Amino acid sequence: MEHVQGNFEGLGRTLAGLGVVLLVLGVLLMAGGRMGLGRLPGDLSWERPGWTVRFPIVTCIVVSVILTVILQVLTRLRGP
Repeated sequence: MEHVQGNFEGLGRTLAGLGVVLLVLGVLLMAGGRMGLGRLPGDLSWERPGWTVRFPIVTCIVVSVILTVILQVLTRLRGP
């Protein structure tokens, strides 16, 4: 019975961790929408009656650069 309980504890931790990650991503997406991400100069958008197509090219580049800098800083802080 202890073996099964250990599996549930691990699953619970995993689900809690995923919940925290999803919460943080949701907050970041809401904040990004308010800051204009997805509507930067260079983001392509076509609108017609009944449909819209968007290619947020510049937004993807900006997010990529920001994540790269954050991960580089964290890697250097962690050490060799």
